[in-house]
Amino acid sequence: MAGRIEDYALIGDMQTAALINRDGSADWLCLPRFDSHAIFAGLLGTEEHGFWRLGPAHPADTAAPHADRRRYRGDSLVLESEWDTPRGTVRIIDFMPPRDGAPQLIRIVEGVSGRVPMRSELRMRFSYGRVVPWVHKVEGRTVAVAGPDSVWHDTSAETYGKNLTTYSDFTVSPGERIAFTISWEPSHKGQPALPEPEASLEATEDFWRDWVEHCTYHGPYRDAVVRSLITLKALTYAPTGGIVAAPTTSLPEEVGGVRNWDYRFTWLRDAAITLSSLLRTGYRDEARAWREWLLRAVAGDPENLQIMYGIAGERELGETELGWLPGYEGSQPVRVGNGAAGQLQLDVYGEVTEALHLAHMTGLARNDYASVLQLKLISYLEKHWYEPDEGIWEVRGPRRHFVHSKVMAWVAVDRTIKLIEAGDADGPLERWREMRDAIHRDVCEKGYDKERNTFTQSYGSQELDASLLLIPQMGFLPPDDKRVIGTIEAIQRELSTPDGFIMRYPTSSGDENLDGLPGDEGAFLACSFWMADDLAMIGRVDEARRLFERLLALRNDLGLLAEEWDPRLQRQVGNFPQAFSHVPLIDTALRLTASGAYGG
Repeated sequence: MAGRIEDYALIGDMQTAALINRDGSADWLCLPRFDSHAIFAGLLGTEEHGFWRLGPAHPADTAAPHADRRRYRGDSLVLESEWDTPRGTVRIIDFMPPRDGAPQLIRIVEGVSGRVPMRSELRMRFSYGRVVPWVHKVEGRTVAVAGPDSVWHDTSAETYGKNLTTYSDFTVSPGERIAFTISWEPSHKGQPALPEPEASLEATEDFWRDWVEHCTYHGPYRDAVVRSLITLKALTYAPTGGIVAAPTTSLPEEVGGVRNWDYRFTWLRDAAITLSSLLRTGYRDEARAWREWLLRAVAGDPENLQIMYGIAGERELGETELGWLPGYEGSQPVRVGNGAAGQLQLDVYGEVTEALHLAHMTGLARNDYASVLQLKLISYLEKHWYEPDEGIWEVRGPRRHFVHSKVMAWVAVDRTIKLIEAGDADGPLERWREMRDAIHRDVCEKGYDKERNTFTQSYGSQELDASLLLIPQMGFLPPDDKRVIGTIEAIQRELSTPDGFIMRYPTSSGDENLDGLPGDEGAFLACSFWMADDLAMIGRVDEARRLFERLLALRNDLGLLAEEWDPRLQRQVGNFPQAFSHVPLIDTALRLTASGAYGG
């Protein structure tokens, strides 16, 4: 049985990532990329689907003990976990060094006091737990091979095989350090270089310390902001600049339900808002890399813009189900790939254009093709903005005229007009001004319920949608507009959970499933941060701060957030950690700091 989602820690090398449970078990790891097949898929199944537990020895008929303490070493992605046992105290240091060769997961056991019996239990299962590799020795090194993959296991401790698992039983004394490493290599190649765990640890700490020094935010929420920035950096695929939405697939939005999706891809929306947060906190290199990724992914075909791509710009992301995996706490199906890649989501044009506009405004070196792309995107919108789409939440039901999609189409046109007015691009200025005005009128006439004084999810609907909270943030209407205030208050009334967090939208109305899927979901954390932003913008800053600090309290002990919060089970749900939760955390912290709305 996997741990609770919030029981996991993230480590990674900016090309892939591992999740490590409180009991010292690595239950998720895909090699060599975020979107590769998992060699540890116990997170979505059982121990038979792959894991690597390293911790104090315990009787076979008892659960592995949880660490008594854990933390990241300073502002880094190096994890330290400590166990107090009857025999003494032991520490395990887990990390993945930024890659310069084979990807590695390094685990260093360090004795703190006493003599502690330890066990390493390594069960590699390739292809998401379906394939048992051939495990053998090569020149004293243990290697597991299956098809195109090989994983090499190195340690100075004695190892032995039993029940298709590699074990090591040893005792650690005070000050003693014993390292365990796995390294991936294509199976047709030779051995990867022998790992150097201590040197790699020092280099990894240096990397993260140097990277964090570039952060320009020094406000009262610095610890939360820096941890979120580190998480976003960890979700960036370094070779291309693509940013994954999360490093996992099929962690459920409703435990036991079917709302289980693969998030190991680059959503233009998520990546664009991540870019904006990085730019506003001093990280131009990442912004430049993402812009280059975008230009390569879209290439010369903006009319066929996808809402998401693979981390190297791949377009084919076909969705399939892994029937041999029982799913996280029985949440089936387990999906890989994502069929939403073929959806029409007009809001993406706004998010991408806003990101390019912000990059330009913050002084990122000009790229002429970026300006050309922006003009082409508006030319496409000119022909299609009035069409229905699937919207920001990727509904699997019929297309509708989503208000948020229209608002973001307006944003795309507005930002491009500003680019032309500044003399940095050429375009049909008057015609596009007329289009901007037409979209604005259309939304205000068809997407606004005068009787309830609120915008609605889509034209002609009664339902609300938390994406409407972005109307003032995007500048579509000023915060003091009565329609904005009415929308904020309506969402508070109708989409709030008992503890004050915000749902995305009502998933059902009577017997009808409004998004084409059965079941429900938790409170969407990004929407809850958007509410805090809006409250601050309309002058309710104390209320905004209180909501923000309640949201901060939902983070796990390491400062990480999944996609949603289940108010009934009081636990995190959805893929983890989620960029779309950490980005608005940063944004709200910046807004509240600027307003002086913080305690202490």
